[in-house]
Amino acid sequence: MPMKPYKGITPTTGDRVFVEETSVLYGDIFIGDDSSIWPLVAARGDVNKIVIGQRTNVQDGTVLHVTRRSTQNPNGYPLIIGNDVTIGHLCMLHGCTLGDRILVGMGAVIMDGAIVQDDVFIGAGSLITPNKILESGYLYVGNPAKKARPLKQTEREFLLQSAKNYVSLKDDYL
Repeated sequence: MPMKPYKGITPTTGDRVFVEETSVLYGDIFIGDDSSIWPLVAARGDVNKIVIGQRTNVQDGTVLHVTRRSTQNPNGYPLIIGNDVTIGHLCMLHGCTLGDRILVGMGAVIMDGAIVQDDVFIGAGSLITPNKILESGYLYVGNPAKKARPLKQTEREFLLQSAKNYVSLKDDYL
C-alpha cells in the first residue's frame, strides 16, 4: 500500500483516484477526484499538508514536499496544487502553490513560497526560485525561470486537454 500514516494521519482521496503501487505517500495528503499519482512518486505530508486538486496528474519520479512551520514562517509552506494540472516526469515541488490548468515540464523545480497562477506553462528543466510569482497566461523557461511569452490559444486549450488525457489514461489503469 503506497499510502502510509505519519503521526496517525494517512493520505486520503476523492473518487476515482489512481495511486500507482510503487509511489510512496506519507501523512497529511489529500488527492482530489479523478487525479492520478504515477510510478515512483514520493510525497511527504509530514511537517505540513499537501493538497492535490481534481483531474491532476503527478507523473513518474516526481517529489512532492512541504516546509515546516517556524517562528519566522508560522504557517510554513504547504504544497497546494490546483485542478487540471499536469506535472511532468521527475519534477520537484516544494512548499509552493499552483493554480488551475498548469503544465509543469519534465524535470522542473518549484521552490518554497512560489506561486504559479492559473493557465501557465513551465518549460522542462526550469527552476522557479523561492517566493517567485508566475503570472497567469504565460510560458516560463530557464534557470532561473523567466517569462518568455504569452500563451497561444492552442496552448491554453492544451492545458485542459492534457489533464483530460490523463483522466482517460488513469481510468484505463483503474
